Amino acid sequence: MRTQARFALALLLLALAAACDQAQPEPVPVNPQWKSVDLPLPPGPTGRVLARDAVRCGDRWYVGGGVGTPAGDTRPALWSTADATGATSWASVPVDTANDYYAIRSVLYALGCRDGRIAAIGAKSGGAHGNPRVRTFYSRADGALVAVPSRDFELYGGAKQVSVNRIASGPAGWLIAGNRAGGATVWTSPDATAFTIHEDLPALANSPDLTTFASDLTRLPAGWLVVGGGRPAGRIDRDPYVWTSADANVWNRVPLPGTPDDETAQRLARTPDGLIALGTAGTAFAAWPGDAAGTAGGWSGATRFGATGTGAVAAVDGVAVLETASRLVVSTVGADGHRLWTADLGGKGWQSMTTPVQVGPGGNTAVTVGGAGDTMLLLTDDGTVGGLWASQFPPA
Repeated sequence: MRTQARFALALLLLALAAACDQAQPEPVPVNPQWKSVDLPLPPGPTGRVLARDAVRCGDRWYVGGGVGTPAGDTRPALWSTADATGATSWASVPVDTANDYYAIRSVLYALGCRDGRIAAIGAKSGGAHGNPRVRTFYSRADGALVAVPSRDFELYGGAKQVSVNRIASGPAGWLIAGNRAGGATVWTSPDATAFTIHEDLPALANSPDLTTFASDLTRLPAGWLVVGGGRPAGRIDRDPYVWTSADANVWNRVPLPGTPDDETAQRLARTPDGLIALGTAGTAFAAWPGDAAGTAGGWSGATRFGATGTGAVAAVDGVAVLETASRLVVSTVGADGHRLWTADLGGKGWQSMTTPVQVGPGGNTAVTVGGAGDTMLLLTDDGTVGGLWASQFPPA
């Protein structure tokens, strides 16, 4: 009997161990009630809408992007609505391209807001090497979006050109985060009508022991925070970093808690509770929560979610903070295409979200998300058809 009891106990322990080894079921996806929203074509040749970024600014929503014609031409476009909740009834905003060759052909891909006015970054590939020709835009007093004509080719381009990524506003004006041959770089402006480059800055730019790159940024209570990563000398993997500055001239480099995996921070969100850096870590997407000041001791290790897959460049493409719903919403791209995710404002408890259309991976595709309150905007482009969708975050 004793032998039989021991045998039965052993079987029970094996069964319990097997049960523990089984993967936990994924949380049920969140299912928003997405509604298609019409973006009217602005004046000019007919074409398809290219929606690339969205922001709530004052009491209005703005979507930036462009129009692509069947002949392959593009032009910038900005849309706006005063419907803060339903995000319906959009109208095109006049765009003054200042007779600048590449501004006329730009597609807007990054929007910022300050005191109810918009600033934007746009680009059009061109020149002998097909590099993006970057232009910035600002809101004029009459509401029109105005291009800043190029007066210095090497401000964004030239032999040192790498990327011009995101734009944000703060008490002192505007900041752009991007990269040059010398590493992470920023551009500043008091009013977005002209920008000054700040490259090769100590701690921010490359050093003998670290190659740096900047992806996104936000304002701080007393300055700026830039997020990105770096590749230490002699290694092939990346580490996640943020940089803080009071004046955009002197920077402090802060490593995020990392692991031996390849990790990089790509997007940044400011929540009522602090900051969230988002990116990739190993074979998953990741969220690093931080305090409101972005201090060195205020960041926690990453919470991983989803799977990046293999054979494709994975990234976090967009993030929205829904204060009323107390949720983050994030758009990602991996080997399985573009997907949406949601978590609490601390970057915990990740769930997938359903989307109204499926968009696969690929260089001609784009998906991003915007949001405020409990309203979400989903911008999609499968390379053939572009769209805008709106939904309130579903109640628990």
